[in-house]
Amino acid sequence: MRNVATEPGDGEELSLAERAYRAIRDHLVMLEIRPGAPINEDQLAQSLGVGRTPVREALKRLQYERLVTTYPRRGTFATEVNITDLAYISEVRQELEPLAAARAARRATATDRATLTALRRELESVDPRGNAAADLMHLDLQVHRAIYAATHNPYLEDTLVRHDNLATRIWCLFIDRLSDVAGHVEEHGPLIDAIVAGDPDKAAQLAGNHVEGFERAIRAAI
Repeated sequence: MRNVATEPGDGEELSLAERAYRAIRDHLVMLEIRPGAPINEDQLAQSLGVGRTPVREALKRLQYERLVTTYPRRGTFATEVNITDLAYISEVRQELEPLAAARAARRATATDRATLTALRRELESVDPRGNAAADLMHLDLQVHRAIYAATHNPYLEDTLVRHDNLATRIWCLFIDRLSDVAGHVEEHGPLIDAIVAGDPDKAAQLAGNHVEGFERAIRAAI
C-alpha cells in the first residue's frame, strides 16, 4: 500500500489508534482496499506496525463514516461504492464547499496560508502526462483537507472531510474513464490563490464551480 495523504496535524504526535485510523481510511478512500473486500484485522495490524486494538478502534470510526460495514457472524468489509449516492454527496458539498472556502479566506492563519502556498507550488508542477492518476488524487485530498482545516470550524471540517472521502471513492472508481484528472486537480490553484489573498467571494464561487464540475465529469463517465 502507498503512503497515505498527509493532512494538517501530521506533525503532531499521533496515538496508535489515530495512526491506524488515518492509514486505513486513506487506503479505503483511494480504493487500495477494494469495495466489498473483507477487512483482515491481523493483516492490517501487521502492515501498519500496530496491535489489533488500534485497528479495531479505527474500524469503529470508519463504520460511522460509511467506509466499512460490519455484518454479524460475517465480519467487516469495505463499503461498496454506490453511484446513486453521487447526487446526495454532491448536494451536501455544493452547499458546504463554498462556505468552507469563504471561511478559510477569512480565517486562515499564517501557517494555513503557508501550507496552502506550498500545495499551490505542487499543483504548478503537475504534469498531465507524467503524474499517475492516483498521485494526483492524493494531492487533491491534501488540498481539500488543508482548506477545511483553515476554516477553524471543527464541525464543518469533519463533515466535509467525510463527504470528500466518499466523493473521492466515486472518482477513483471511474478514474480510468476520466479524460482530464490533472485539469480537475489543477482547478485548485486559483481557489488557493483566492483563499491566500483573503477573497471569500471569489473563493466561494470557485469552490462551487469545482464541485459542480466534479459531478458533471462523473456523470459523463458513467
